[in-house]
Amino acid sequence: MEAIASWTESLRDTISAAAGLEQAIIATENHCPRAINEPVQRLVASLRYGTLEDGLRRFADDIAHPSCDFVVAALITASAHHSRDLAQLLTHLAECSRSECELYLRIWVSRARTRTSVRIISGTILCFAVGLFIFNMSYLHPFFSREGSLVFLVIAACFGSSLYWMSHIARVETPGRLLASRGVVKA
Repeated sequence: MEAIASWTESLRDTISAAAGLEQAIIATENHCPRAINEPVQRLVASLRYGTLEDGLRRFADDIAHPSCDFVVAALITASAHHSRDLAQLLTHLAECSRSECELYLRIWVSRARTRTSVRIISGTILCFAVGLFIFNMSYLHPFFSREGSLVFLVIAACFGSSLYWMSHIARVETPGRLLASRGVVKA
């Protein structure tokens, strides 16, 4: 996301000095962030042999991130309708991308605590169960009857489902993309 924001700002700054959007994109090829260097090079190469819209859509598919989809949608719209406020829009999109990056970092840090808690709880339960088997097998004799086995299965299901939900809480899911892959793009 940071690379997308940097490239968007570079593109914004280059647009004012370049003759057009395609020339601005070509000019950003040499100093784009490393994380998106290859997709930008493919975008520039596709501009030489195809349309701007198809190249931008392929670029969005290469990056496959919702923030990039917004930038690409803005560029496609600007190229089709000759937008005057493209620099302002790109500035806003870069700021949004940076804000989203900071938000994901904060979420990741807070969920790291949850992941650590899941590990500690899982390890404690496992150590307790192994300790019971090794050191106090007589405590487990009631669980070897039919009713005891049923109670054991209910307890195990409760622990298993709670561990599953705790691990589910610790995952970070990205939103769906604005520009879905179109499959084969006509060149």
